Amino acid sequence: MMSLSDRGQQDTASAQPPATPKLSISAIVPAFNEEWGIARCMTETAEALEQLGFRYEVIVIDDGSSDDTLARAQAAAAENPCLRVAGGTHLGKGSALIRGAHSARGELVLFLDADLEVHPRQLEILYRALIDQHADVVIGSKLMRSSRIDYPLKRRILSIGYYLLIRTLFRLPIHDTQTGLKLYRREVLERVAPRLLVKAFAHDLEALVNAHRLGYRIVEAPVVVTRERPFPRIGLLTALHVAWDTAAVWYRTYLLRYYDRAGALVDANLATREQLRARDSIPYPIDE
Repeated sequence: MMSLSDRGQQDTASAQPPATPKLSISAIVPAFNEEWGIARCMTETAEALEQLGFRYEVIVIDDGSSDDTLARAQAAAAENPCLRVAGGTHLGKGSALIRGAHSARGELVLFLDADLEVHPRQLEILYRALIDQHADVVIGSKLMRSSRIDYPLKRRILSIGYYLLIRTLFRLPIHDTQTGLKLYRREVLERVAPRLLVKAFAHDLEALVNAHRLGYRIVEAPVVVTRERPFPRIGLLTALHVAWDTAAVWYRTYLLRYYDRAGALVDANLATREQLRARDSIPYPIDE
């Protein structure tokens, strides 16, 4: 197992030049009442990252589940030192993602859903897009032509309708903000995460809007989406909540200018931290 603390020993006797090592990665899995599949998710995510040759950690953020999600995740983590689990109160998926971002130690941060409808074995596609296209954020997109999706018609209509809405409101250079597989450089999240307010719905949109406004390069990659649940979770009420939070993001972005004002303080704090780190030669968490 290649954890974040493993450095990897190069074979000096090899006649072949060493390959460029892959960046280390923290996989963040928010979970709420996922007892039926959380252990499988953790195991298969670790196996996928191992097979792809990453130094990694998998962090499950339990969002105050009322079932046995936390206990089963902790049991799975006990079998692998690369797995970590954090519990908490139920505040929403967005809050869980922010907590995960703050806990991440990897150079890259991967967000994925616990249901494995977008399997982490597809990470290699996102990683190659990030490296080859010099991107800062890569998102899996259901709306790319080469993507393969097993989704009910209702979900497809909602996805296309939401794309048209956010394209009109935010002019993001992407088609799909909601697919559950996203790869960020950690330095992007260090600037973006402290700006975020959405705790339940439209959290992905809020993060991407802020990353785009900060000038980071966002690209898309095709994905394969399978249907793992016996029935879809997204209903009319959920769609209304997403629409409300989307409107709130637009209001804070263009009328209140909240993200600009909050971001100035965030960037000042980060600059001070970097100055202190450089002065004291403090290593980043991955080097500790």
